[in-house]
This record gives sequence, C-alpha cells and structure tokens, in this order.
Amino acid sequence: MGVEGGKTRGAKSVRKFRAADADVVMAIVLESPAAALWTRESYVKFAEEKGSLALVIETDGEIRGFLVGRRVEDQAEVLNLAVVSKHRRKGEGTALLGAAMEEFGARAVKSVYLEVRESNTGAIAFYEKHGFAKMGLRRGYYREPDEAAVTMEKKLTG
Repeated sequence: MGVEGGKTRGAKSVRKFRAADADVVMAIVLESPAAALWTRESYVKFAEEKGSLALVIETDGEIRGFLVGRRVEDQAEVLNLAVVSKHRRKGEGTALLGAAMEEFGARAVKSVYLEVRESNTGAIAFYEKHGFAKMGLRRGYYREPDEAAVTMEKKLTG
C-alpha cells in the first residue's frame, strides 16, 4: 500500500503533504537549523511536481514531521527531513523514512541519495541505522555556516 491514503503505525499516520500543511511544515523548518530553509511556496510547489515525494507524519492529529524527496529515473534523493524537536527520537523520522523508501521502491528506484551536514552526527547515525552508507564529502556545500556535506546512499532491492 502506498502513501496516497495514509499509513497508520500505531497512533502515527504517514500521508502525502497537502498545501494546507505548509504553515506547519514551515514552523518545523524554522525550529530545525539542520533542515533546508525553503519558502512556503516552494514546499507547496514541490509537493505537486511530477517525480516528487512529499510526506508528513501525524500523531494524534498533529503534524510532527515531514520528508521531501524526488525521483529521477531509477534514482531518488531525500532533500529534507525534519521532526518537531520535542518529538524527536520517538519514531516519527523512522516512520517517514520507511514510508519514503517503500514508495521509492514502488516507483522502481534502485538507489536513494542524500546529503547531511558533516557536524550533524546524530543525523548521520540515524541514516546509517537505516541502511545508508557514506559515499564521500562535498566541501563548501552548506552555507551559514559554511560546512561540508557527507553524501550517503542506500541501495534498494526487490
């Protein structure tokens, strides 16, 4: 089952991002310094683009996190993933990433890529726990502050 109608994991539900979710997603971004800071309009537009994947996770009717990615041919990229700070380490990020990997697999994706700030050791460990491997380093990738990005990849099978 895809994420069209939502996927419930206990009290958690992963579903497609809707335009009405943009304000809540922006609030999550603003409290998450490691997340990419895009405009509200960019999130709405991205959610509607062909090949994109934009998800939110709700727990007890409250949006607690989001994931944005895109697919091109048989490759995909996770562009942004953030969870409300007081709800981190409760499985929301894992549920979002799992739903995204499932959806990418259904779209015949073979490899998923992402970049993460070199100093964001918690995120690196999170992605490694979920099967991503470090591939390299992109110096000067991030701004404010300037920092390298660790590039990571996960191969999808089956």
